[in-house]
This record gives sequence, C-alpha cells and structure tokens, in this order.
Amino acid sequence: MQKTILAFFLVLLLAACGGGSPSTPPATLQAPEVATATPPQFIAQVNGEGVTADSFNANMRMFQDAQSETGTLLATGDARQRVIDSLVDRMLLAQGARSAGFVADDTLLDERLASVIEQAGGQAAFDAWLAKYGLSEASYREELRLELEAAHMVAEISAGVPATAEQVQARQVLLPDQFSAERLLAQLESGTTFESVVQNNDPRRLGTLGWFPRGYLLQPEVEDAAFALQPGQYSGVVESSLGFHLIEVLGRETERPLSPQARLALQTQAVLDWLSQQRAGSAIEIRLP
Repeated sequence: MQKTILAFFLVLLLAACGGGSPSTPPATLQAPEVATATPPQFIAQVNGEGVTADSFNANMRMFQDAQSETGTLLATGDARQRVIDSLVDRMLLAQGARSAGFVADDTLLDERLASVIEQAGGQAAFDAWLAKYGLSEASYREELRLELEAAHMVAEISAGVPATAEQVQARQVLLPDQFSAERLLAQLESGTTFESVVQNNDPRRLGTLGWFPRGYLLQPEVEDAAFALQPGQYSGVVESSLGFHLIEVLGRETERPLSPQARLALQTQAVLDWLSQQRAGSAIEIRLP
C-alpha cells in the first residue's frame, strides 16, 4: 500500500455528553436495593487494558456508515478485522502517550467536548448522535480520551521525521514485458540516449519520478535500483509488480528538503513502524465473537 496516514482510528469521534442527576426518593419510601453494576465486556485486551464491546460496536457502525458514503463496502469479516486492528493500534498509541507523560485529563476532555458539541450543532444533535451509535456519556468520554492520547502520540512520532533526507531525481520507462525492456536496454548499451528512449516510448513522460527519498515509492525494487545509481547512470531491467522498468537517475542530493507529500509518507511509515514494534512487544488478546 502507499504510505497512507492512519485513517480510521485517528478520526475523532463526534459525540457529546449530557443527562441530569437522579432525584432523591422521599424519606418515607424504602430505599431500593443497590444494583450490582454489570462489568463491561471486553473484546480485546492490550497490555491489560480492555477494548469494550460497546466501543467496538460503535466504531463498527461508524466504519460501515463511512463505507456506505464512499461506496467501498468490505466483506463483514474484513471490516470487523480492520476495526479491531484500528482499536488495538489506538490503544497502543494512547498507552505510548501516557508512558511519555501525556494524559488527556478532565480539563482537556471538557474543552474538546464543548467544541465538539458546538460543531455538531448543539446538545440535541449531539445526544442524537450518541443514541445512534449506542454511546453513553461515560463511554464517549473514554473514546475521546483514547483518541486525543493516540493523536498526541502520532504527532510525537511524526515530529521525529526530519524535514530533509537523501534523495534522487529519476525517470523511468515502464514496459509490459521483459522482451521489450531487454530490447530497449540493448539500444541504450549500443549508444542510444535515455532521452531518445523516453521520447520514443513515453512521449507524455509519465515515467517522470521527480525527487524522492528512500521509503517513498510503492515499488521498492525501483527505489533500490535508483539509489544504486549516480546521476547520468541507468539501470538494467528491473522487474516489479507493475512490469519491467528501465531507470535513469538525473540528480542526487544528500540533504534535500522533503516535499509535503514525501514527508507525510515517511511520517506515516514511522507511525506504522512504531506500531509494529509495539505489537511485537505487547500482550494482545483478541476475543471477537
């Protein structure tokens, strides 16, 4: 996949809280028996911290609604796995933030909650949203707390990605079969310039790759080949999932400012790498029904 920013679990839940205090029974009435609170059902445990069934169900409904809007429905099993994976990742990020000293306390939650209520169009609209997804005031605040802590950790990881990196400027000619690629490589080796090959086989110059750092391209084989070359050099035939490539490097700089797209890709990869390391060292138990 392209290095996309963690999309689902970083979208803050738009919800609100409300409700009144229960009235005190008259003194002449017998006090009711105290009901034993039903313990929450956990569908996952992440380092001893539970992901509740209510959280999973609410996020599952939101994910399905988002899919309906975009027309990209996944099979139920795939959707369930994607949602639980995102909730586990969110928990890991939130735990990382707390370990680093950041906690979304009640003051911060109250501030964000007031902003969310305003954006939703008022308390009534907010309460309707809560009811739609089966969230209570308490469960919503827990969702919001985890989202804020996870977002903080993502920002911390992303900030560690430098604004400059070693980069190459390259272009390529992409062929559908190895025979065609070998034929063009033979032309290059006999003295035909790469520019001529481009003009004859890629007149629209769709193979222009521009400047890019390591870890940016979708095809690592192309990236590895490009970084093995110096300006003015071209590669042999490079095979990838897209076809057969001939690559020429036009420039190389050790500390070139990253484009916004390239830095975002590297930041996303940094978050994914952090999560991979955390998953490897964490106690995670999934109990999806």
